[in-house]
Amino acid sequence: MDTPRTIKWFLSIGWFVLLVLLLTACATRDVPAAASGQVIYIPLGTTLLTTQSTTSVFTVAWSPNGRQLALGFADGSVQVRNATTGKIDFTIQGHTGQVWSLAWSPDGKRLATASWDHTVQVWDSSTGTGLLTYRGHKDLVLAVAWSPDGTRIASAGSDDTVQVWDATSGQHIFTYHGHSETVESVAWSTDGSRIASASFDHTVQVWDATTGDHPLTYRGHDNFVWAVVWSPDGQHLASGGMDDTVQVWNASTGKRTLTYYGHTNGIQALAWSPDSKRLASGSWDTTVQVWNATTGHQVFTYRSHSEIIGSLAWSPDGKRIASVDDQLRVWQAS
Repeated sequence: MDTPRTIKWFLSIGWFVLLVLLLTACATRDVPAAASGQVIYIPLGTTLLTTQSTTSVFTVAWSPNGRQLALGFADGSVQVRNATTGKIDFTIQGHTGQVWSLAWSPDGKRLATASWDHTVQVWDSSTGTGLLTYRGHKDLVLAVAWSPDGTRIASAGSDDTVQVWDATSGQHIFTYHGHSETVESVAWSTDGSRIASASFDHTVQVWDATTGDHPLTYRGHDNFVWAVVWSPDGQHLASGGMDDTVQVWNASTGKRTLTYYGHTNGIQALAWSPDSKRLASGSWDTTVQVWNATTGHQVFTYRSHSEIIGSLAWSPDGKRIASVDDQLRVWQAS
């Protein structure tokens, strides 16, 4: 045996292994912000924030500036929290039923909350002061969304209607009666001209936000449709429901471009990334899955929840996702 050659071979292997370990450590450890100007790397799916509450969280929405999260609870309360630390900025006690949906106004100055008490309430988002209460619905209110210019609100629920009303005065503008069962989700087009509504009647309907004219019904699902979201670029709609699929389709023609089959149970929550390239889907299978909205390629599955995922929100900078089952978790999305 050639001892010097053997020692040299072991040394070369050792240096190679050491180099690999050093490169791996540099690529995955968090680097202090002040250290040599390096960018902090946080692995995909890292849980950044978890909150524990005495009552179940049903819905979450990220403020337009990315600094705060609004949470709606089973006891009718609403909390506004710091999105980084989780600290409660203030709590709103105004509803007498569960808060099932909430949304920030586009300028971030107001917050609309939809409740099982049959009302939608609008609040000052900096103080929690009540500004108006809308009482047009006859049953549970399950969805609320602001028009892109912040002048109108669309709300929907188990009275099978979508109602559009003035966001400042609360004056009713018109009611859309196109669905035959509960309307669970509403979304405005990016130009504010159309509204998409998802229903337990297995359809998503797209209609004129001013007149209620109804040019398109999407019938790709064969069970309840829980969620519909409009892509930020305005080109596509994504819908998910109890047929265990998410379907992506052209917002003008209704032509399906992709069906995502990654979940093993119904989909209740959807959110687009701000660049319209990815979708996050929250399911009754207790996972949140992030995937390419064009190819359907799965990017990541978040498995830290133990209950049905009821709501999702992507941070405005696209780096984080907030998801709720009974509790809130915020995690790294890119």
